[in-house]
Amino acid sequence: MTKRKDNQIKIGDALKELMDTYKLNVKMNEVRLYEAWGKVLGPTIQNHTVSKQLIEGKLLIRLDSAALRNELSFAKSKIIKSLNEELGTEIVKEIIFG
Repeated sequence: MTKRKDNQIKIGDALKELMDTYKLNVKMNEVRLYEAWGKVLGPTIQNHTVSKQLIEGKLLIRLDSAALRNELSFAKSKIIKSLNEELGTEIVKEIIFG
């Protein structure tokens, strides 16, 4: 077995440090969340979704249908649970429909 030199680190450790330094994990989770939105809620709701934005655990969703916005507001806790389960981690703490 060969010894590592003091200035060498494992590639996995280097990648983790890089991702932490540049907050890439946050961005990757955000992208995964946006993809999960369409998967969890289906193509109809995805088509009526104008924009999605995640800010400090709050998912801001803009819809083009007031009726749909009203209907989804009654299912917020279920949607949050489904999205977090799909992602395997608690990213969404609150949903705000606009």
